[in-house]
Amino acid sequence: MRGEAGSMEFREITGNMKKCELEVCAYSLESCRAAKEAGADRVELCTAMYDGGTTPSAAMIRMARRITEGMELYVMIRPRGGDFLYSEEEFLQMQEEIRYVKETGADGVVLGILLADGRVDRERTAQLVEWASPMKVTFHRAFDMTCDPRTALEEVIGSGCYRILTSGMHNTAPEGADVLKELVEQAQGRIQIMAGSGVNASNARFLRDTGVNALHMSGKSVRDSDMTFRNPQVFMGGVPGIPEYEIAYSDRRKIREVADILGN
Repeated sequence: MRGEAGSMEFREITGNMKKCELEVCAYSLESCRAAKEAGADRVELCTAMYDGGTTPSAAMIRMARRITEGMELYVMIRPRGGDFLYSEEEFLQMQEEIRYVKETGADGVVLGILLADGRVDRERTAQLVEWASPMKVTFHRAFDMTCDPRTALEEVIGSGCYRILTSGMHNTAPEGADVLKELVEQAQGRIQIMAGSGVNASNARFLRDTGVNALHMSGKSVRDSDMTFRNPQVFMGGVPGIPEYEIAYSDRRKIREVADILGN
């Protein structure tokens, strides 16, 4: 099976790997540029921050590929916010998005599909891995919504994914540190484990020492809009409380601090 072959290949590649990589979750082209200038190894490109990330536009992917030349670019493949139980039409959309991302020259994609009972949808995940080849695939934090992390780890490995992004089944990676250690031990080099959610300079060493292969952060900061006229009565997303006049971006200083800790 491709998953087994992929795992064997990965074990050979990572047998002597000691560096903990740094990936930046970028929701804008500005953030892609900040990630590169601050010394990150890889960008995960997505949009819709308040949905937890969805597939970015075609133009954004093309432009991000130019900005991130010389570093890895992975693109989120997620047709909508909400759960990770997808219809057949949504699954076909994911295939089409992967096809396009491959044409742009990206290095990988980021995705996750679950079954209704909280298990990994290994069959459809494996199909997307095959469709994405030769790009690599990261299974994202849908992993943290599974019913059993040990079983889920084996299912993701079996599907042929290259990496798992996880907060250790908790809201943040520092809270899930014990689970992260267990996943690293169980994985035994068959797949990369990347810790994400709540990663910053204050906990980067602690998380690196769990044995994970990479840290995932946004380096989020916000600045006020330059708009002088503001209508406080309207919420464009229909959800009061989401700031309409704040612009979120990845902060070079925050990324650089973590990059320095990891030796980048």
